[in-house]
Amino acid sequence: MTTQRPDPPYRRIVAELRTRILAGDLRPGDRVPSIRQIAQRWGVAVATATKVVAALRDEGLVEAKVGAGTVVSGARASRRERPAGPAGLPTARQPGVPKGSLNRRHVLRAAIAIADAEGLGAVSMRRLAAELGAGPMSLYRHVTGKDELVTQMADEVFGEVELPVPGPEGWRAKLELIAYRQWELSRRHLWLPRAVSFTRPLLVPNMMAHTEWTLRALDELGLPMETRLREALTLPALVRTVALSMAEETEAEQETGVTLDGWWLLQRKRADELLGTGQFPLLATLPEETGSDLDGMFDYILARHLDGFAVMMSRGAARPR
Repeated sequence: MTTQRPDPPYRRIVAELRTRILAGDLRPGDRVPSIRQIAQRWGVAVATATKVVAALRDEGLVEAKVGAGTVVSGARASRRERPAGPAGLPTARQPGVPKGSLNRRHVLRAAIAIADAEGLGAVSMRRLAAELGAGPMSLYRHVTGKDELVTQMADEVFGEVELPVPGPEGWRAKLELIAYRQWELSRRHLWLPRAVSFTRPLLVPNMMAHTEWTLRALDELGLPMETRLREALTLPALVRTVALSMAEETEAEQETGVTLDGWWLLQRKRADELLGTGQFPLLATLPEETGSDLDGMFDYILARHLDGFAVMMSRGAARPR
């Protein structure tokens, strides 16, 4: 006699939420419990709660909305209303990708669109196949797996930036140009900072072109290649550091539905109590928006870094002995 194993916890939670959505208890646009709320309400690990949201998203029942969190999808349909493949994935090929014409660029742009809307964690080969209306195995003709997919996604978006040759006059103007273009890229693709590593750099052409351009921007200074390479790695590291904070803030808004301004309003009473004690007279004079102005923060960090680099050049500290 064999005993049937119970479904994994995440499947039971998915089934419960699916039933509520299809029954109309949760209507299109309604917020569904966040990952943290699922973990607390059902007493499961965050990893399990993450699988719940991913499974509902794969079935087309929920979607991420900036400023609202995860909500019931407006395009949801029951399994009786649309054909579906395994695990509820739609089988119809999306418009714009004719059958038999799927290529590497289609795959990358679709993956980038998912990551832009929902974050890098939402990207999977299975989800991507559903978006393209293709069989999951067909994607492996273009990428070997998710790791290579993310690498190629990063390289694809770096290719969106045009780097002028030779560029503006002077090393500082050149470094400012490439730093601000990478900052704009990170603002457009919030997942990008997490896809880039400086200890294990991605050896792909568009990203390498950025490094090469930065090295060439320092030609006039007569620096050893080691110093030039360190600067070519430090500059995008500054961009990445601030961009990660920007990405985390956007994720917090999606998770909680509370904007940064809204969060500060909620904290105002506590802040007034602390600052009203007189223990922090200098902090009490600061405008509220100072800490939340990430563009201003990036301007400041970049300017101070380049000021320091200029001082190092004036002292000859980085020149060959």
